[in-house]
Amino acid sequence: MRNTRHYRHWPEGVPYQVDLPAQSVAQNLEDTAARAPETPAIHYYGRTLSYGRLAGQARAVAGWLKRQGVAKGDRVLLYMQNSPQYVAAYYGILRADAVVVPVNPMNRAAEMAHLVADTGARVAVAGQELLDFLRPLLGAGLDGGPDGGPNAGPNGGLQACLVAAYADAADPGFPHRLPAPLDQPGRAHYGPRITPWVEALSDARDPGPITAGPGDLAVIPYSSGSTGHPKGCMHSHRTVMATIVGGVAWTPETGDKPTLVSLPLFHVTGMQNSMNGPILAGQTMVMMTRWDRKLAADLIARYRVGRWRSITTMAIDLINDPEVDSYDLSSLDAIGGGGAAMPASVAGRLKALTGLDYIEGYGMSEAMGATHINPPQAPQLHCLGIPIFDVDSRVIDLDTGAKLPPGEVGEIIIAGPQIFLGYWNNPQATKAAFVTLEDRAFLRSGDIGYMDTDGYFYITDRLKRMINASGYKVWPAEVEEMLHDHPQVAEVCITAKPDPRRGESVLAWVVARPGAEEGPGAEKGLNAEALIAWCRGRMAAYKVPAEVRFLAALPRSPSGKMEWRKLQEEAFAG
Repeated sequence: MRNTRHYRHWPEGVPYQVDLPAQSVAQNLEDTAARAPETPAIHYYGRTLSYGRLAGQARAVAGWLKRQGVAKGDRVLLYMQNSPQYVAAYYGILRADAVVVPVNPMNRAAEMAHLVADTGARVAVAGQELLDFLRPLLGAGLDGGPDGGPNAGPNGGLQACLVAAYADAADPGFPHRLPAPLDQPGRAHYGPRITPWVEALSDARDPGPITAGPGDLAVIPYSSGSTGHPKGCMHSHRTVMATIVGGVAWTPETGDKPTLVSLPLFHVTGMQNSMNGPILAGQTMVMMTRWDRKLAADLIARYRVGRWRSITTMAIDLINDPEVDSYDLSSLDAIGGGGAAMPASVAGRLKALTGLDYIEGYGMSEAMGATHINPPQAPQLHCLGIPIFDVDSRVIDLDTGAKLPPGEVGEIIIAGPQIFLGYWNNPQATKAAFVTLEDRAFLRSGDIGYMDTDGYFYITDRLKRMINASGYKVWPAEVEEMLHDHPQVAEVCITAKPDPRRGESVLAWVVARPGAEEGPGAEKGLNAEALIAWCRGRMAAYKVPAEVRFLAALPRSPSGKMEWRKLQEEAFAG
C-alpha cells in the first residue's frame, strides 16, 4: 500500500496528483510562444528576449542540427554556462527530436573525452570560452582514422560544434558586466567543423514537425559514479515532464513576477525549477551566468523577482554580505533550495530579512529533480520534506530490505513518475539501482535516514561513499582514477574534509612513487601545490583537492582492502 502519511500536511488547494501533457518537452516552449509571443522570456544583463524570439532561436538550432545529420534519438552535448543561448540550444536539441546531454561547464578535457565516447555524441553546442576543451575531440577518429568517416562506430569523435558567446546576448552598457573572459563577443570564424551561433540563427532552417513522444528519450544528465566514471541517467519526455509540471503546481503563486535563475542549468534542479518550469508557466526568467551576491540582490530589486531557487551556500553568501540590510528583497514570495542542510541561524536571518521560510527539498539526477519538498505552509529545518505528486517513498532495513516503521533508520527508497529509465549502456548499474518492495520497483537513494510520524523525511548518513561540496556530488573513485594518471602518484585515497562554506571539500591522501617524495626544493619532487595545479587542468573545479596530505602507505585491512573510513575520520577529527 502506498505511503500517504504525509497527506495531512499537503499544501491547501494543491491536488494530490497532476496530469502530465502527453507531448515532447519541446512543445512546452512552442505552446507558450504561441500563447504569449511578446512576453519577456529572459532578462539577461540588460537585454530582453521574448518568448516568440526564443522559440524562433530554438527552431533555428534544431534546423542546424538536422543539417548536421542529427536524427531522432541522437545524443547532443550541451556544454555551456547559463545564458539565453543555453535555453535556445536545450529546446533546439529537443525540437530536433534529439537527446540533450547537459554537461557541467567546469568539466575539462578528460571528462569531455569520456562523455563523447560514452554517449556516442557527434555534435556539441558549446560556450566560446569552453571551445578549447572540445577542439582535440573534433574530428577525432573521423579524418583518416580507422573509423573511416562520420558514419563510423559510436566512439568516432565529434563531427561538428555550434559555438555561442554569451556577451552577444547581453547589453555592454548594463551596470553589471559579464566577468572576463565571458564578456568577449563572438567571432565570425572558429575553424573547421565549428559554426558560430549567429550563422545558425541567420540560416534559420525549418526543422519540420516534432515527432518525439512521451516515451522517447529527452535528457541524459550524468550522475557521478561510485565505481569511477559518471553514469548517464536516461530520462524520457514523460519523466522530465513529471517534475516540470509538479514543480509549477507545488510552488506558491507569484503572479507575473519573474524567477531569478542563479542555479546552473546543466544540473537537474536548475534545469527543472529555473528553466523548464518557468517556460511551461510562461514566466519570465531573470538570468545570471555566474553567482554574484550583489548582482543577485540588484536583479531581485530591479525586476521585482518573486521566486528564487538556490543552493544553501548561495543563501549563506547573500546573508553574509555586509550590505545585505540595504537590499530591497521585498518582492520575493518564495525562496528555497537544497544541496546541503540550511543552518538554523541563516534561515532565521533570511526570514527576518524577507519574511519568508527557506523551503528545503531533495532530489537526484535519477529522479530529474525533486522527489521530496517541504510544504510551504509547514516547513521543517534540516528536512527533505514530504513526497510530492505520485511519489511513494519508504525506508527499508539495510540488511533485510524490509520496510521500516516511522522513526527507524534505514535506506530511503523512492518510486514515482519522474524516476529514470536506467543508466545509459549500463544494465548492471541499472539493476543495482533498484529494489522491489510490495511488487513495485523503488530507486535506492543511497541516503540513510528515517520518516517521522507525520511523513517528513530526514537524512542521517550516507550509504554511498560520496562528497557533497556545495551540492555538487563528488565520487572519490572518479577523482582517484584521474589522479592515478599522474606519473609521480603511486596510490591515492580521496575523502571529504570539513569546509565552513561548502560543507565539504575534497582531500587527497597520496603515496608518492619512489624517488618522487614530497620535496618543494627538489626539481622532480612531488608537492601538494604542484599536484593541485595539475588537477585543475584535468577535472572540474569542485573535484580538485582542496588539500593534499602525503603518507608513506595507505591504511589497509588484513585482506588488503583500503580502509578509507579511517582517513575520513582523521580528516573530520582535525
